[in-house]
Amino acid sequence: MVSPVPLVRLLLLGRLLLLARLLLLARLLLLWMLAGAALAGCRLREGGAERLVVAEQVRTHLYVAPGGSDSNPGTRAEPLRTLVRAAQAVTPGTTVHVAPGVYSGGVRSNTNGAPDARIVFQSTGRWGARIVPPLDARQSAAWDNRGSYVDIIGFEVDGSQYQSGMKWVSGIYNGGSHNGVLNNHVHHIGLDVPCEPKGGAGIGVDSYYKGIDATVSGNRVHDIGPPGCRFMHGIYVSTTADVRNNIMYRISGAGIHLWHDASHVTIHANTVAASGTGIVVGGGDFYHAKGPNDHTHVSNNIVYDNGHGILEQGATGRHNSFRNNLVYGNNDGDWKLADGREHTGSISAPPQFVEYRVNGTPDFRLLPGSPAIGQGLPAQAEALPRKNGGNKGAAAAARSASKTDIGALPLPAL
Repeated sequence: MVSPVPLVRLLLLGRLLLLARLLLLARLLLLWMLAGAALAGCRLREGGAERLVVAEQVRTHLYVAPGGSDSNPGTRAEPLRTLVRAAQAVTPGTTVHVAPGVYSGGVRSNTNGAPDARIVFQSTGRWGARIVPPLDARQSAAWDNRGSYVDIIGFEVDGSQYQSGMKWVSGIYNGGSHNGVLNNHVHHIGLDVPCEPKGGAGIGVDSYYKGIDATVSGNRVHDIGPPGCRFMHGIYVSTTADVRNNIMYRISGAGIHLWHDASHVTIHANTVAASGTGIVVGGGDFYHAKGPNDHTHVSNNIVYDNGHGILEQGATGRHNSFRNNLVYGNNDGDWKLADGREHTGSISAPPQFVEYRVNGTPDFRLLPGSPAIGQGLPAQAEALPRKNGGNKGAAAAARSASKTDIGALPLPAL
């Protein structure tokens, strides 16, 4: 027979152990809650008022160089070798510094940044990091970015040295949101591919994966698409975007082409020459939107020596505007806009470039005396609302401001 005293002690000991475990769990829960509060931010009292202090995002840096190795940690002293590995290693707030040299294309970047922690891929010298087709290409784009809050800056994408595998029909493709494709040189893409309706582009910003709000600025795009193919474009936009200060020439389709879900696009201060069409503003074959392409504003562009000048096609809205563009010498017509639409402030005269050559590398700087000098909309006027009932005083002030030149700004020398 068991004595009742040891039995009571065993029961008491069991209860004490259970209580200790509960206390430990409570302490762990409290620590977890405090840690979450610290990450989300803390409140400080200052002069009797509360102030929310938010923890700062951690900024990180990765380095890529031709002499690196993908088994390295990616530091300045021990850089990575490939953009593919760098794209796998980034986190929000990472800047990837890419040294001058030759790198295999076929990059896929999927990681999202954040509004206050963008992911940046940057060539350390403008066009110094050169992306070329790999030995056995497995995708049809040199760089396929699906992440959001990502910037791709200063690369050369050269598709001229095809080796084997899939042929590139896109230079830089962007399917994410709030991204920048800035100051790149994209050329010789898809020169000998079949001319198919699925098309391609030197730079594409797409709504198929529900991407919005792209910025495409300061790029030079040329020699895109097989001769006569209207489906290959310089810059292709099917979402909301800001396209400005780009130079495009020898594009088989359009220098700038808007279709699918494109709307609320700014096309400002670009130069397009020697292409199938200069600029196409349109909407149709919608992915997610219902159309039309509306509130798209085209201003301060030079469209010269193309098959067609500036066109509207498909579903377009009544708020689109075409102002202060130089459109001249386009063989099949300079303008073809929607019924009832008028362009304003247009110039119909040769732009007078420093050196314009259909072959080779044109110099699109403006000669003294060019009709494009000082005839563009000033920045503040370009940003004003265009609908009736807008701020008339602000509009008048903007018009009186000193005007800017029409066309893309010249790039600084390398």
